[in-house]
Amino acid sequence: MSAEKRLVLFSGWGYPELADRIADRLEVPMGEVELRQFSGGEVYARYKESVRGADVFIVQSLAEPVNRHLMQLLTMIDAAKRASAETIVAVIPWFAYSRQDRKTKPREPITARLVANMIQVAGADRVMTMDLHVGQIEGFFSFPVDHLTAMHTFVDHFISQGFKDADDAVVVAPDVGEAKVAKRLADRLGLPWAIVNKIRNKPGESEVTHVIGDVKDKRVILVDDLIDTAGTLVNAAERLLNEGATEAYACATHPVFSGPAYERIQASDLKEVVVTDTLPLKPGEPQDKIQVLTIAPILASTIRNVFSDESVSGVFMGENQLF
Repeated sequence: MSAEKRLVLFSGWGYPELADRIADRLEVPMGEVELRQFSGGEVYARYKESVRGADVFIVQSLAEPVNRHLMQLLTMIDAAKRASAETIVAVIPWFAYSRQDRKTKPREPITARLVANMIQVAGADRVMTMDLHVGQIEGFFSFPVDHLTAMHTFVDHFISQGFKDADDAVVVAPDVGEAKVAKRLADRLGLPWAIVNKIRNKPGESEVTHVIGDVKDKRVILVDDLIDTAGTLVNAAERLLNEGATEAYACATHPVFSGPAYERIQASDLKEVVVTDTLPLKPGEPQDKIQVLTIAPILASTIRNVFSDESVSGVFMGENQLF
């Protein structure tokens, strides 16, 4: 006797509001799970409903405090495995530690690989994530990784703002590493593209050396995968305006926004910073220039396709690999 497939969706504490938006799109109720943190800092998870034979999707963005939310994800995966779930998919919109993807100095860890190993050992069967910092992280897993992108969300936004095929606009990569992504966005908007070359003095601090490409009398769109302290972004925007750009906009998938990021953006000459809701914004911080677009429809469509054994790349028309 064969049982009917069953999709159940759960959320950790990382960003439950995003999980609710995904559930609304899927038209499924959020699963009930008891989550606790003991006085000593240990985390605890127990499902309050049966997940035996179910396809379990656990939504957990690794927001601050990162390590608590990572450990909570691991305990939720382990609990689902021990409760005889059929498959366990970790939906991780923001994959923290993704910048520690290689050794740049002796005696350093490759922490992104360590996190991948922990997720696998805990018992996950699949990972779903948005705009990884580097593509090689997919290879750290020995099971399927669905790499999703917010590119189409940004394209739709800037088309609505009149950037499509505009004579007075250009897409700019804030460093050489984002050149391919900048070119993809430029191609979809019918715009030229340029690169800001920088040198990084230490983590969180960078210096612009020169601009490659024509930005004079242009509205510029800086594109990146994440914004951390916003130092690189603000410095690049200032240099582009000094080079003759008329207005500076920016877009990035992950609003990490640590340290002085909010104040830097507010005090800068950036006209608008467009991000997605892979991470929650911090309450009480200045957000006048920040526009948030939801990626819940993308995640919901991908979850639906994975559950029904349909193509994931079909959600993006085969364009979800930007590296």
